[in-house]
Amino acid sequence: MLLTFALLGGSLIGSADAQQQVAQATAKRAKQPQAPQVSAEAKRREAINSWTVGLAAGRTEGAPLQFASELARVVDDGDNMRVLPIVTRGPFDNVFDLLYLRGVDAAIVYGDVLEHFKNNPEIAGIGRRINYLMNLFPSELHIFVRPEINSLKDLEGKAVNFNTVGTAAAYSGPIIFKQLGINVDAQFIPHNVAMESMRKGDKFAATVWVSSKPLPPFLKGNFPPGFKFLPVEYSDKLEYYLPAYLESKDYPALIPEGQRVETIAVPALLAVYDWPKDTDRYQRVSRLVDYIYDRFPRLQSEPGYHPKWKDVNLAANVPGWKRFQPMQDKIDKIAKAPAAAPARPKIDHALARAQAARAAPDNPQEQERLFQQFIEWTKQRQN
Repeated sequence: MLLTFALLGGSLIGSADAQQQVAQATAKRAKQPQAPQVSAEAKRREAINSWTVGLAAGRTEGAPLQFASELARVVDDGDNMRVLPIVTRGPFDNVFDLLYLRGVDAAIVYGDVLEHFKNNPEIAGIGRRINYLMNLFPSELHIFVRPEINSLKDLEGKAVNFNTVGTAAAYSGPIIFKQLGINVDAQFIPHNVAMESMRKGDKFAATVWVSSKPLPPFLKGNFPPGFKFLPVEYSDKLEYYLPAYLESKDYPALIPEGQRVETIAVPALLAVYDWPKDTDRYQRVSRLVDYIYDRFPRLQSEPGYHPKWKDVNLAANVPGWKRFQPMQDKIDKIAKAPAAAPARPKIDHALARAQAARAAPDNPQEQERLFQQFIEWTKQRQN
């Protein structure tokens, strides 16, 4: 009896120990980190964000936003490539967005931003940090003056309006005048107010506009005699600009037929941040280059896109700027490719037989011999 109890008690004790060991093992396994279960939603989130590029464009009423929207449309490839055009304060502030705003890898900026920031200690080495992909549309400089103004020197010390702060004219205009060595009394009020003041008196000697021609105010308005566009001669001082013209076909009411006014243009660029090569952001921009390069012809040939895309040359250089290396590599590859062999001229058999007939009239055998001889000679020349 005692033995049975002892055996039974030992069995119970052993069973309790086993249960305790099982419980401890279970608790230990529970404490071990479990492999995270990636949900379908998480996978979708990652896919959407992997190849999305933020593009700082400009104001709602400006050309940069239209160009950015059309570029986004043509390169869109679902989760493989997506460009998000962003409404911003304008191409000047886009520089800061490209440098500092999260999620922005590309921006439309003006070509003279390097001139503006090159001596700014707060943005050191901007020329190394920001590259360009391609030159976009030119924004022509329009200096519209009163009758008594006949040269740039006549504007010295005069009140000149550059439109409101944040506009292209307010940004690029003073830079251009500084490079030209013309000191003016710069004003920054709405152009429509300044233009009305110009009509009534000499408070403002000129208004300065920087935008793609033709500008609607100069097509719709009626101006007193003598109001005109002032010519601006291109020179080496204007490193970041391009020579351009305002023509009679642009402004028939202000420029006589067949004439044109010399000026300069501010190039608008598609710029990108030059991320280190081993980063995810660099890979995104590099993929954007691939899509732009492959699909760019659609912007120039398909309907529904801005006509100025037809004027864009991917290989065009921008003075003072460094091109993003993946885009430069593609352009260099084309330049080094061997030229296609010229197409062989087709042999005009009818003409050859006619010439043989004139050379050997009434002699069919000789005509055939001459014809075959000419064909053989032509083939040898082509080889």
